[in-house]
Amino acid sequence: MPPSSDDSLVPEVLPALPAVPQGGEAALAALGPGAPPALFMSKHDMAKRTLEFFVTQIPNGHTRRAYYGAVRRFSAWCLSRLLADLGRVEPVHIAAWLKALEDGGSSRPTVKQHLAAVRMLFDWLVVGQIVAHNPAHAVRSPKHVVKKGKTPVLSTEEMHDLFDGFPAGSLVALRDRALLATMAYTFARVGAVLALKVKDYYVQGRRGWLRLHEKGGKVNEMPCHHALEQFLDEYIEAAKIAGDSEGPLFRAWRSGALQRRELDQSSVHRMVRRRLRQAGIRSRAGNHSFRATGITNYLKNGGKLELAQQMAAHASPRTTSLYDRRGDEISLDEIEKISY
Repeated sequence: MPPSSDDSLVPEVLPALPAVPQGGEAALAALGPGAPPALFMSKHDMAKRTLEFFVTQIPNGHTRRAYYGAVRRFSAWCLSRLLADLGRVEPVHIAAWLKALEDGGSSRPTVKQHLAAVRMLFDWLVVGQIVAHNPAHAVRSPKHVVKKGKTPVLSTEEMHDLFDGFPAGSLVALRDRALLATMAYTFARVGAVLALKVKDYYVQGRRGWLRLHEKGGKVNEMPCHHALEQFLDEYIEAAKIAGDSEGPLFRAWRSGALQRRELDQSSVHRMVRRRLRQAGIRSRAGNHSFRATGITNYLKNGGKLELAQQMAAHASPRTTSLYDRRGDEISLDEIEKISY
């Protein structure tokens, strides 16, 4: 019988797992169900170092869960081939694993992410003198060139229809309008917007400013567009939260009232789809669409790529350029020249 392909195939005796580093319990709980990657848990020092990697080295929760899943898959693949000694892992094993991922239908971006996760973990183990070398360094990742993002973008007309379609006199509508406008006018990620506290919206030079906490610990402070300032002021006044500086700016709604806890991203996604339907917009746009829409609109109106990069808190202008969808309009104009 062939060996099992999951990570239930573990050495018969594993040491007790080390104490989780202080403050790491919540981070590990958020990694999701399933046993830890057994290949990296066969020795006490190795297990401790591996757990520290996920707890201390990857601050973003989404990245942490993705990398943890990649490492678990690599562990399962190795153990299914009776490769239970981390010191015996060679570049050929990692290359074969990546090939198996591609053959199994994983996309090239997924394969690249899996290699990055294993490579980073091995680096961490080398620095901690757990293993002598990093076998993943010799393995090349598959080529994947992206020149344009896939995120749906809303047109200027659709954005007008969306903002004009919010019902008057509704506190939830005021909250939703202010939230969507914050994403569209600041190019911020939805996670940074939902993390805003009331105190992060402040006045400086007679103008409203937002203090956004982006990925990688970046703090991005920027002035508000006059329309965004109006939407935020109307929402905060109606919600009566101006005095609650430490409370979340965008709050969950339950039992007919705002709660003192922030919205979650899945709730925002459902809200976006509902508001689009109400405005008669058929786009499949989601949370990230407002980031792409804002960048595209800014560049279309003469904005500079390097400033868009700064506002979006991107590390590279190449990343920002993926959100530039001005070429879609050019293509559509050319198609309309075809006449029968």
